[in-house]
Amino acid sequence: MRIGVIGSGNVGGTLGTRWAKNGHTVVFSSRAPGSREMKQLVDTAGAMARAASVPETAATSEVVLLATPWPASRDALAAAGDLSGKILIDATNPLLPSLDGLTVGTSSSGAEQVAGWAPRARVVKAFNTVGYNVMANPRFDGRGALLFYCGDDAPAKEAVRDLAAELGFDPADAGPLVRARLLEPFALLWISLAFSPGHGRDFAFQMLKRN
Repeated sequence: MRIGVIGSGNVGGTLGTRWAKNGHTVVFSSRAPGSREMKQLVDTAGAMARAASVPETAATSEVVLLATPWPASRDALAAAGDLSGKILIDATNPLLPSLDGLTVGTSSSGAEQVAGWAPRARVVKAFNTVGYNVMANPRFDGRGALLFYCGDDAPAKEAVRDLAAELGFDPADAGPLVRARLLEPFALLWISLAFSPGHGRDFAFQMLKRN
């Protein structure tokens, strides 16, 4: 699969590197594709990865991962251009700078705003509820960390589910994109615990089901 990463920091760099090592073609976007930082990222990701501008990254990809800081997300999507028909994975969270709340409340969500900024993309909310360290290794004593995803396009959700499962996650369909109104506060719970005494970042959630 051809995957473009918009926002090549901790989250985008970790996921893109893992997908490239799994054999997907990955393009990391940057305003300076030839920079030393990007060269190091591409070298780490391996032969299936390269760096390019944001428009080229979006144009050459089937799946686009949006992993930018929230304040930069709208401009990043504008720079990407037309995303019609592409699967757009929204891994952002509309966090306050203090990380103790969200800029978008329960009557809407960051994901719904992303869908408005990229109106013909097939938006799936995913990879926003755990830290990049868990993305690097989502296995805990042989079990996969729970990863909720939501969206309105069933085939797009299936593709994202498969991309999550191949990394070792336990993906769970949370329903339509409107459920991002719940997943973004859920992400805030992980963040709050990660920075609380006695927890740290090396944890994830699981969902238990009765037969």
